[in-house]
Amino acid sequence: MPLAFVPPARVPPRADRAWIAATIARLAEEARTHPDTPMRELRLPGFPHVRFLLKDESVHPTGSLKHRLARSLFLYALCSGRLRCGQPAVDASSGSTAISEAWFARALGVPFIAVMPRTTAIAKQREVAALGGRCELVEPGEDPAARARALAAELDACYLDQFGLAGSATDWRGNNNIAQSILEQCTQLGVDDPSWIVCGAGTGGTSATIGRYLRYRGSAARLCVAEPRGGAFAEGWRSGDRCARASRATCIEGIGRPCVEPCFAFELADEVLEVDDAASIAALRLLHRWTGGLYGGSSGTNLVAALALAARMRARDERGSIVLLLCDRGERYADTLFSTEWLAEHGYALEPWLQALERAAAAGTPFDPMPATVAAAHGSGLPMA
Repeated sequence: MPLAFVPPARVPPRADRAWIAATIARLAEEARTHPDTPMRELRLPGFPHVRFLLKDESVHPTGSLKHRLARSLFLYALCSGRLRCGQPAVDASSGSTAISEAWFARALGVPFIAVMPRTTAIAKQREVAALGGRCELVEPGEDPAARARALAAELDACYLDQFGLAGSATDWRGNNNIAQSILEQCTQLGVDDPSWIVCGAGTGGTSATIGRYLRYRGSAARLCVAEPRGGAFAEGWRSGDRCARASRATCIEGIGRPCVEPCFAFELADEVLEVDDAASIAALRLLHRWTGGLYGGSSGTNLVAALALAARMRARDERGSIVLLLCDRGERYADTLFSTEWLAEHGYALEPWLQALERAAAAGTPFDPMPATVAAAHGSGLPMA
């Protein structure tokens, strides 16, 4: 008896394939028409033999590093057959990824819903709405990713899944990923290999992409992940425990995750430096003073870590360069990190950190990116001045 043919549950119609091809072509055109983000040099008198190279991701059309990720997530969903014509897209985000995804969704004619914590900066929520997206807010303690996954099932929507797919969606071997861009721009500036590349970790996709590409290219550059103190990635990196949880909350949006996300690759980070939140916020003031630009909290975290690494290099009489990412626009934090009232309400004292960071920049003074008692408890950190 011949076997009966059982057709697949759903065969995408030709119109879907044509729409997918046209949509991918639009993503390719977007990548071609927007120039790469710049790398600017910052010279600090305390470190005459260390060049600070600032990779400014805030100039993307959507204002953040997550522009690259959002493009990759949509491309991956299309090429994987997970996003169909007329289907909504859903993702969980603390803000910047959602803004970038909303921008691409509008450009591609795709309805978009962002699931984010209620504490997400109001300016970010407004940007998502202005781009035609819808924000669904979850309460403290509720998992945005779980809610996004459930919402996608309810609506028959495509779950973009930045936390689960950031490492897969981004081509770590090149294709103008951020690591390739950094090394090419370093060469243009006469830097063969930076001593360090400093980035934060949210999904873990950026740090994984950089770490893999450095190995792929045979680069001697080392990767430092800058983490809010007590963040899950730092806790897990020290112990090798992928079940590690954050020991404290952070006000630095986008990094300092409560748990170790799937894309975190412990073995790719050469160093993880924890940074006190107040130090990160103070560093934003210095970035504004030194560059004239306003940047988000994770940029401050990266700067503090870079200064700590530079102090180590100076103590060892090392020469070289440090690349650090400026991740997003500071205007999004006007009601929080740049608000005097908000800082006072939450008890952030910036002056001690401003003094320590200014001393480091002016004289190469070593400093501890965490308070001494916290550094002792964690067994990490630089000696106090």
